[in-house]
Amino acid sequence: MPNSYIATLEFALNEDRIDILFPFRERFHFPQHNNAAVIYLCGNSLGLQPKSVSFLMEKELSDWANYGVEGHFKATLPWFSYHHLFSERLAKIVGANKDEVVAMNALTVNLHLLMLSFYRPTPNRYKIIMEAGAFPSDQYAIETQVRLHGFNPEDAIIEINPKKGNFLIDDADFIDAINAAGNSLALVMIGGVNYYTGQFFNLDKITKTTHNVGAIAGYDLAHAVGNVPLELHNWDVDFACWCSYKYLNSGPGGVGGIFVHQKHGNNPNVPRLAGWWGNDETSRFKMTKGFIPQPGAAGWQMSNAPVFNMVAHNAALDIFDKTNMSSLREKSIKLTGYLEFLLKSITNLNFTIITPVETERRGCQLSLLFDDNGKKVFETLTNNGVIADWREPNVIRIAPTPLYNTFEDCYRFYEILRNIIL
Repeated sequence: MPNSYIATLEFALNEDRIDILFPFRERFHFPQHNNAAVIYLCGNSLGLQPKSVSFLMEKELSDWANYGVEGHFKATLPWFSYHHLFSERLAKIVGANKDEVVAMNALTVNLHLLMLSFYRPTPNRYKIIMEAGAFPSDQYAIETQVRLHGFNPEDAIIEINPKKGNFLIDDADFIDAINAAGNSLALVMIGGVNYYTGQFFNLDKITKTTHNVGAIAGYDLAHAVGNVPLELHNWDVDFACWCSYKYLNSGPGGVGGIFVHQKHGNNPNVPRLAGWWGNDETSRFKMTKGFIPQPGAAGWQMSNAPVFNMVAHNAALDIFDKTNMSSLREKSIKLTGYLEFLLKSITNLNFTIITPVETERRGCQLSLLFDDNGKKVFETLTNNGVIADWREPNVIRIAPTPLYNTFEDCYRFYEILRNIIL
């Protein structure tokens, strides 16, 4: 943590003046509280709306009105190939080749589709390692996939907990569990960034260890994509999926995305559930029997692109195009570090920051675990124009996102928090 942080508004405003990413704030709509923009620290749950969404949506509505079905080929952005708009941009964000990613469906749908391809248990190799306390949809998906194959979740699923007295899971705990499972392990399926603590796991090391025992490595990157640096191709990750409505700012229920490593994506014999949009584009409209998957992740598509759902994704990724993950990460480290510095000086409330201190082990989220009265604190923050996120049993999650949050946001939040009297 830099020694140059100062707990004053003057310092925060000066940091914003020299921040090259500060102008991006003007590209987003902010909810209002008492006729002023809220302090929005909830991008880890739902990102803000890009101002360009309404313009792009009107354009698609106009094309639909003017062309009807012919909009598939005559629209300004033809609907037939609409999903191609995202591959190159998503590839830069997740560290992949453009044919290894595709925007499609929603997060849990994609997780199920990918597990049907890559969780291929045998009587001897059927176990799955995941982190304890994973987001419920991951728990539900993995449990039901295990049952679908006729196994007992209590036997097949290995949940990794933090050591007693700790809030975080050491990467070494995953490594040890993978090696212990050995030939019985079919799949490692964890969240790249834990939704509750904000911990960023060492996916490179976990993937290598997983492959060493002959298993598959897959990840839910809902809280990682657009937040932390990812190198999915170079790390040799087998598959991953994510949503786009958090750090990618693509709207509630926005289109999800998947990554399939080229070693699998270019193998048409990898089993999958087929849909006509995943079929070879050159023969798609011949309406013949026999599924011929497109090369790459696109071969996992099921249905035609939900264009209106994808409009916000297009607007959001246009903003990402104007910067890069390296610049966003540099600001994120400094911004989150400043907020952490401020929070550690608060004495009027009893809470612990359970997110890792090391910058390489976290993104922009900080999770505050309160000893008591956490819900009252959260309600007070809300009443004072702060939008944060409450998670049971007693955690307030805050996420200063580098695209639109400022050092002033962090300082104003700190000011409100330090003046709360319960």
